[in-house]
Amino acid sequence: MNNRVVLITGGGTGIGRATGLLFASEGAAVVVNYNRSQDAAAEVVRDIEAAGGCASAMRADVGREEEVRGMMSQIESRFGGLDLLVNNAGWSQVIPHSRLEDLTDEVWDRTLNVNLRGAFYCARAAVPLLKKRPGASIVNIASAAAFHASGSSIIYAASKAAMVSMTKSLARALAPDIRVNAVCPGLLRTRFAGWTDEAFENAERATPIGRMVTVEEVAETALFLASGGTGLTGEAIVVDGGVCQLGRSR
Repeated sequence: MNNRVVLITGGGTGIGRATGLLFASEGAAVVVNYNRSQDAAAEVVRDIEAAGGCASAMRADVGREEEVRGMMSQIESRFGGLDLLVNNAGWSQVIPHSRLEDLTDEVWDRTLNVNLRGAFYCARAAVPLLKKRPGASIVNIASAAAFHASGSSIIYAASKAAMVSMTKSLARALAPDIRVNAVCPGLLRTRFAGWTDEAFENAERATPIGRMVTVEEVAETALFLASGGTGLTGEAIVVDGGVCQLGRSR
């Protein structure tokens, strides 16, 4: 990743933070995108710079196309181009699947606007920059919920299933210049999930490897897809400790 430029949306916390720190440690210049988490994004930049790396925080609401295109212009002006886009920004609200009436239009719109439309806006705006760089790729952070229709809400699972489908469509549309893949994490101990400690403990006991995966392990998978997995495109790798493949442990 030496001398490569990476944009990570929602890069201030959780998976985004872990991914930014890892990519920077491998030599990449990291653009940490944020919408509301300005302090967290600034902290990631400070940590990267303290370790001798290069990073910049840039605010943009990925659900607003004009802001996304403005961010891409900033990246081109400051860094000269872009090698990798990690679509990590996401939003969810825990709504039990049986509570259909709680899936209001506001919840539908916000979930799809950030999780799906935002990823598309970023990909579309990044394509002109990515096409100029050999070995460019896009990594979408989806979810294991895309495959087993669980997760924090029905619409969250649906948005991530759509993201996996979009990953395959973009991989086909952008080949051979840009590879497009997805990482699909299971439940993680991050503030994004919004689950109780009891829910985390139950999930951990049910995971075949005996623990939940970490944000660092998700970041390592994203790094593999970006730099090592050069023969992969249109792939969706599930990182959930074996739940999708093996089922829940007893």
